[in-house]
Amino acid sequence: MITFFESDLEHISVHKVGNKVQDEYFTLSDSTLHIQDEFLRNLLMQYFLKPFEKVNEVYRFMHSSDLALNEIYHFASQIFKDTTNFHELSQQITRHLYDISNHPKIKSGEVYIALFHDVQIEGELHQALGIFKSETKETYMKVYPDAGGFALTYEQEAINIQKLDKGCLILNTDKEEGYKVVVIDQTNKTQEAAVYWKDDFLKLKIRNDNFNQTNNYLSLYKNFVNEKIDEQFEVSKPDKIDLLNKSIKYFKEKEQFDFNEFSEEVIGNETAATSFKAMVQNFEQEFDTPIGERFDISTQAVKKQSSAYKTVLKLDKNFHVYIHGDRQLIENGFDDSKGMNYYKIYYKEEK
Repeated sequence: MITFFESDLEHISVHKVGNKVQDEYFTLSDSTLHIQDEFLRNLLMQYFLKPFEKVNEVYRFMHSSDLALNEIYHFASQIFKDTTNFHELSQQITRHLYDISNHPKIKSGEVYIALFHDVQIEGELHQALGIFKSETKETYMKVYPDAGGFALTYEQEAINIQKLDKGCLILNTDKEEGYKVVVIDQTNKTQEAAVYWKDDFLKLKIRNDNFNQTNNYLSLYKNFVNEKIDEQFEVSKPDKIDLLNKSIKYFKEKEQFDFNEFSEEVIGNETAATSFKAMVQNFEQEFDTPIGERFDISTQAVKKQSSAYKTVLKLDKNFHVYIHGDRQLIENGFDDSKGMNYYKIYYKEEK
């Protein structure tokens, strides 16, 4: 999604933010960093931008009443308008991050505010404002020649440039719609503290493009098959896997999604199709994210979801059966003499 081989770093300021509820404080630097070392400059570009190469989801800034009242949207707009105030605005961004750092599990860390030019997203080059936070520190050993041999030393509280903890890139395009924003959050993924970066600090909503329409539909269908469908039907695990396989096959082979076609070719049951449609509509209303009954299919989203679709039949602790094709080639039953369930699998050759 993001490429940066043509990019360069224009400005960077570094500050530090503690946890407000833990009575930690923030520290603001007096001026921007002036980096003369080209090697260090390249390391920073790799550290800040490389993690976004595999990010597909694009967000927009949002606000319940007026977009201009979104703090980070406002600060970004001011920087894009006039970079002479970059450092002062980076301090205001840091103060805002500190003000919302009010969950006990939020970690303290350094905050980097950086301005880049010629960052590419979706084939176009844009100026970009980056906000990054390093929370995780590691210890590194260093080996160096000494007196005809070698010696060891170490450095504590060092930053691994291969692991960006939190970050966002705000691309200077589509301002009226809330800019294009991409996000990284590698820490506290399953904890309540995780929401503070994307929801409390940035206040983002997902951009409703064909990637997210495809991604949402496949996620909803997977949940429908694995959880919801049991409320109305008795469906065996092989049949569930078959339904999932058919859905992935449909999305891989088609260029455009059509709900009526999908219902007929994949779901194959009117009652189940109606139930799934209601599930989609509930999602649209709850998250204010319309998907629609027709949209262009994103191959990137299909690829992402394919890896999350489980087509494995787990039998006790003895066997894992991977079902990729014809459901009719597997039968199940019960053996009275052994008092156990069984599956019978048909095939032409063994490889």
